[in-house]
Amino acid sequence: MKLLAPSILSADFWILGEQIKACVEGGADIIHFDVMDGHFVPNITFGPVLLESIKKHCPLPLDAHLMIENPDRYIPDFIKAGADMVSVHVENTPHLHRTLELIKNMGAKAGVVINPGTPLSLLEEALHYVDFVLLMSVNPGFGGQKFIQRSLQRLKKLRAMVDAVNPSILIEIDGGIKEDNILEVARAGADIMVVGSGLFGAQDVKAQTTKLKNLILSSEAL
Repeated sequence: MKLLAPSILSADFWILGEQIKACVEGGADIIHFDVMDGHFVPNITFGPVLLESIKKHCPLPLDAHLMIENPDRYIPDFIKAGADMVSVHVENTPHLHRTLELIKNMGAKAGVVINPGTPLSLLEEALHYVDFVLLMSVNPGFGGQKFIQRSLQRLKKLRAMVDAVNPSILIEIDGGIKEDNILEVARAGADIMVVGSGLFGAQDVKAQTTKLKNLILSSEAL
């Protein structure tokens, strides 16, 4: 089944709890949690304390995307706080197998992330160890960016790579996903669509969540 993952990076933090509740009621499947440290990417967001607070009240799985230096140091904190999925970047994780095993051994799903300018070939060995792959369709660091159109070709190629190794691996895509391209992205092979400003920018977050979820579900009938 195609899954919708709202990214709280684009939420209104004054009413964050209300907006997450609206996503849940609207039919979202996962809550995406963008962690940035101001070093690996040029922005600073939030840490395990906020994730732990959300976990207490949110029934959906929490997906922690670690855009940080030295992710191994912080992985235990995020999983103990309640992260069900944790992903790290192929670009800055020197001992990737060890890091993925750390995530799995602590009971979370392990994922690897790849940036738009990084060759997909660097994922070849990692595909034997991951539960999911996160394909970035914008350069990480800020919400509200425009979808890089080349990402569709990369997504199709990644789908073929994944299916050749293990079709049960999920492909997640993040960056510039909105209602005018989410169906095309789903058709190209993505299993999990991360949506930030394309969801939280709507006046009615619950209705927008439902609209986006219905769009990606319609791709399964084609």
